[in-house]
Amino acid sequence: MKLDAKGLWFIVIAAFSSAFAQAQIPAPVGDEDIQSWNDVQLTVPMTEKFDFFIQTTARFTRNVSRFNEGRFGLGYVWKPNKSLSASPSYTYIKARNSAGRFSGEHRLGLRGTYKFPIRSFGLSHRSAFEYRLRRPLNSWRYRPSLTFEKDILKIIPETKVFVTEEVFYDSLLKKFSRNRFSVGINKTLTETLSVDIYYLRQNDGFSRPGDLNVIGTSWKIKIK
Repeated sequence: MKLDAKGLWFIVIAAFSSAFAQAQIPAPVGDEDIQSWNDVQLTVPMTEKFDFFIQTTARFTRNVSRFNEGRFGLGYVWKPNKSLSASPSYTYIKARNSAGRFSGEHRLGLRGTYKFPIRSFGLSHRSAFEYRLRRPLNSWRYRPSLTFEKDILKIIPETKVFVTEEVFYDSLLKKFSRNRFSVGINKTLTETLSVDIYYLRQNDGFSRPGDLNVIGTSWKIKIK
Protein backbone atom coordinates (compact mmCIF):
# COMPACT_ATOMS: atom_id res chain seq x y z
CA MET A 1 0.00 0.00 0.00
CA LYS A 2 1.44 3.32 -1.09
CA LEU A 3 0.87 6.31 1.20
CA ASP A 4 1.36 9.78 -0.31
CA ALA A 5 1.43 13.19 1.38
CA LYS A 6 -2.37 13.53 1.22
CA GLY A 7 -2.75 10.18 2.92
CA LEU A 8 -0.32 11.22 5.67
CA TRP A 9 -2.24 14.40 6.43
CA PHE A 10 -5.53 12.49 6.44
CA ILE A 11 -4.12 10.20 9.15
CA VAL A 12 -2.90 13.20 11.18
CA ILE A 13 -6.26 14.99 10.95
CA ALA A 14 -8.13 11.81 11.87
CA ALA A 15 -5.89 11.24 14.90
CA PHE A 16 -6.38 14.76 16.22
CA SER A 17 -10.13 14.67 15.51
CA SER A 18 -10.37 11.53 17.63
CA ALA A 19 -8.38 13.14 20.45
CA PHE A 20 -10.53 16.28 20.49
CA ALA A 21 -13.73 14.26 20.31
CA GLN A 22 -12.74 12.64 23.59
CA ALA A 23 -11.95 16.09 24.99
CA GLN A 24 -15.61 17.14 24.98
CA ILE A 25 -16.08 15.56 28.43
CA PRO A 26 -13.41 16.91 30.83
CA ALA A 27 -12.01 14.23 33.12
CA PRO A 28 -11.22 14.73 36.81
CA VAL A 29 -7.61 14.67 37.91
CA GLY A 30 -6.57 11.07 38.46
CA ASP A 31 -3.71 8.71 37.73
CA GLU A 32 -4.44 8.54 33.97
CA ASP A 33 -4.79 11.32 31.41
CA ILE A 34 -4.84 11.95 27.66
CA GLN A 35 -2.73 14.96 26.69
CA SER A 36 -1.51 16.92 23.67
CA TRP A 37 2.05 18.30 23.56
CA ASN A 38 2.99 20.73 20.79
CA ASP A 39 6.43 22.22 20.09
CA VAL A 40 7.77 24.73 17.56
CA GLN A 41 11.56 25.04 17.28
CA LEU A 42 13.47 27.61 15.24
CA THR A 43 17.15 26.88 14.55
CA VAL A 44 19.65 29.41 13.20
CA PRO A 45 23.09 28.09 12.13
CA MET A 46 25.78 30.43 13.48
CA THR A 47 28.88 28.61 12.25
CA GLU A 48 29.65 25.17 10.85
CA LYS A 49 29.69 23.72 14.38
CA PHE A 50 27.32 26.00 16.32
CA ASP A 51 23.53 26.38 16.03
CA PHE A 52 21.32 28.74 18.04
CA PHE A 53 17.72 27.74 18.74
CA ILE A 54 14.53 28.94 20.40
CA GLN A 55 11.58 26.72 21.24
CA THR A 56 7.99 27.20 22.41
CA THR A 57 5.70 24.53 23.84
CA ALA A 58 1.97 24.32 24.59
CA ARG A 59 0.52 21.37 26.53
CA PHE A 60 -3.15 20.49 26.98
CA THR A 61 -4.38 18.11 29.71
CA ARG A 62 -7.62 16.62 31.11
CA ASN A 63 -8.36 14.70 27.93
CA VAL A 64 -7.02 17.63 25.86
CA SER A 65 -9.72 19.92 27.28
CA ARG A 66 -7.59 22.47 29.19
CA PHE A 67 -4.44 24.47 28.51
CA ASN A 68 -2.07 23.43 31.28
CA GLU A 69 1.48 24.47 30.47
CA GLY A 70 3.47 26.87 28.30
CA ARG A 71 7.22 26.92 27.76
CA PHE A 72 9.77 29.19 26.13
CA GLY A 73 13.38 28.12 25.82
CA LEU A 74 16.61 28.98 24.08
CA GLY A 75 20.10 27.57 23.76
CA TYR A 76 22.74 26.44 21.34
CA VAL A 77 24.10 23.19 19.97
CA TRP A 78 27.82 22.52 19.59
CA LYS A 79 28.71 19.80 17.07
CA PRO A 80 32.45 18.99 17.22
CA ASN A 81 31.96 16.09 14.78
CA LYS A 82 29.24 14.01 13.10
CA SER A 83 28.77 11.73 16.11
CA LEU A 84 28.84 14.10 19.08
CA SER A 85 26.82 17.14 20.11
CA ALA A 86 26.37 19.16 23.31
CA SER A 87 23.56 21.59 24.07
CA PRO A 88 23.20 23.96 27.06
CA SER A 89 19.79 25.60 27.37
CA TYR A 90 17.47 27.75 29.47
CA THR A 91 13.68 27.23 29.65
CA TYR A 92 10.99 29.25 31.39
CA ILE A 93 7.89 27.20 32.25
CA LYS A 94 4.47 28.42 33.33
CA ALA A 95 2.32 25.48 34.47
CA ARG A 96 -0.71 24.83 36.65
CA ASN A 97 -0.01 23.51 40.14
CA SER A 98 -2.18 21.06 42.06
CA ALA A 99 -4.56 23.90 42.97
CA GLY A 100 -5.07 24.82 39.31
CA ARG A 101 -3.09 28.08 39.56
CA PHE A 102 -0.19 28.92 37.26
CA SER A 103 3.30 28.99 38.79
CA GLY A 104 6.69 29.58 37.20
CA GLU A 105 9.85 27.52 36.90
CA HIS A 106 13.31 28.35 35.58
CA ARG A 107 15.10 25.33 34.15
CA LEU A 108 18.78 25.07 33.22
CA GLY A 109 19.68 22.14 30.98
CA LEU A 110 22.71 20.42 29.50
CA ARG A 111 22.38 17.62 26.94
CA GLY A 112 25.01 15.45 25.33
CA THR A 113 24.20 13.15 22.39
CA TYR A 114 26.24 10.40 20.75
CA LYS A 115 25.22 8.88 17.41
CA PHE A 116 26.51 5.35 16.91
CA PRO A 117 28.29 4.74 13.56
CA ILE A 118 25.69 2.38 12.06
CA ARG A 119 24.79 2.70 8.37
CA SER A 120 21.57 0.70 8.04
CA PHE A 121 19.69 2.65 10.75
CA GLY A 122 20.19 5.43 13.25
CA LEU A 123 20.92 4.77 16.93
CA SER A 124 21.73 7.51 19.41
CA HIS A 125 22.14 7.91 23.17
CA ARG A 126 21.36 11.17 24.92
CA SER A 127 22.22 12.15 28.49
CA ALA A 128 20.33 15.17 29.80
CA PHE A 129 20.86 16.99 33.11
CA GLU A 130 18.45 19.70 34.24
CA TYR A 131 18.38 21.95 37.29
CA ARG A 132 14.90 23.15 38.29
CA LEU A 133 14.49 26.44 40.15
CA ARG A 134 10.95 26.48 41.55
CA ARG A 135 8.96 26.71 44.78
CA PRO A 136 9.03 25.22 47.35
CA LEU A 137 12.29 23.35 46.59
CA ASN A 138 14.88 23.38 43.85
CA SER A 139 15.90 20.01 42.42
CA TRP A 140 17.74 18.32 39.57
CA ARG A 141 17.01 15.41 37.25
CA TYR A 142 19.04 13.09 35.05
CA ARG A 143 17.31 11.85 31.88
CA PRO A 144 19.13 9.23 29.77
CA SER A 145 17.45 8.07 26.56
CA LEU A 146 18.02 5.79 23.58
CA THR A 147 16.54 6.51 20.12
CA PHE A 148 16.22 4.22 17.09
CA GLU A 149 15.57 5.73 13.64
CA LYS A 150 14.90 4.12 10.26
CA ASP A 151 14.11 5.57 6.83
CA ILE A 152 10.80 4.42 5.32
CA LEU A 153 11.29 6.10 1.94
CA LYS A 154 9.55 3.30 0.04
CA ILE A 155 6.39 3.85 2.08
CA ILE A 156 6.43 7.62 2.62
CA PRO A 157 9.04 9.82 0.84
CA GLU A 158 11.39 11.90 3.01
CA THR A 159 10.19 10.16 6.18
CA LYS A 160 11.76 8.35 9.13
CA VAL A 161 10.17 6.28 11.87
CA PHE A 162 11.64 6.60 15.37
CA VAL A 163 11.33 4.90 18.75
CA THR A 164 12.64 6.44 21.99
CA GLU A 165 12.95 5.08 25.51
CA GLU A 166 13.69 7.57 28.32
CA VAL A 167 13.93 7.30 32.11
CA PHE A 168 14.08 10.02 34.79
CA TYR A 169 16.15 10.13 37.97
CA ASP A 170 14.81 12.71 40.46
CA SER A 171 17.05 14.17 43.17
CA LEU A 172 14.13 14.79 45.56
CA LEU A 173 12.88 11.21 45.34
CA LYS A 174 16.43 9.82 45.09
CA LYS A 175 15.35 7.19 42.58
CA PHE A 176 14.35 6.59 38.96
CA SER A 177 10.73 7.67 39.11
CA ARG A 178 9.46 8.04 35.54
CA ASN A 179 9.58 6.18 32.24
CA ARG A 180 8.61 7.47 28.79
CA PHE A 181 8.26 5.40 25.62
CA SER A 182 7.48 7.14 22.33
CA VAL A 183 7.04 6.10 18.71
CA GLY A 184 6.45 8.37 15.74
CA ILE A 185 7.52 9.65 12.35
CA ASN A 186 9.69 12.53 11.18
CA LYS A 187 8.54 14.03 7.88
CA THR A 188 10.71 16.46 5.89
CA LEU A 189 8.32 18.90 4.21
CA THR A 190 10.78 21.38 2.68
CA GLU A 191 14.50 22.19 2.95
CA THR A 192 13.77 24.31 6.02
CA LEU A 193 10.72 22.65 7.59
CA SER A 194 10.08 19.23 9.14
CA VAL A 195 7.60 17.81 11.63
CA ASP A 196 7.60 15.00 14.18
CA ILE A 197 4.25 13.32 14.92
CA TYR A 198 4.34 10.84 17.78
CA TYR A 199 2.54 8.86 20.46
CA LEU A 200 4.09 8.84 23.94
CA ARG A 201 3.30 6.67 26.95
CA GLN A 202 4.45 7.86 30.36
CA ASN A 203 4.41 5.80 33.55
CA ASP A 204 5.02 7.63 36.82
CA GLY A 205 3.82 6.41 40.20
CA PHE A 206 4.68 9.66 42.01
CA SER A 207 3.05 12.43 39.94
CA ARG A 208 -0.70 12.98 39.63
CA PRO A 209 -1.67 12.34 36.95
CA GLY A 210 1.44 10.30 36.22
CA ASP A 211 0.34 7.72 33.66
CA LEU A 212 -0.16 9.59 30.39
CA ASN A 213 -1.16 8.88 26.82
CA VAL A 214 0.17 11.73 24.69
CA ILE A 215 -0.30 12.71 21.06
CA GLY A 216 2.46 15.16 20.19
CA THR A 217 3.79 17.30 17.36
CA SER A 218 7.15 19.01 17.01
CA TRP A 219 7.58 21.48 14.16
CA LYS A 220 11.20 22.26 13.29
CA ILE A 221 12.17 25.31 11.25
CA LYS A 222 15.79 25.79 10.18
CA ILE A 223 16.96 29.04 8.66
CA LYS A 224 19.51 28.56 5.91
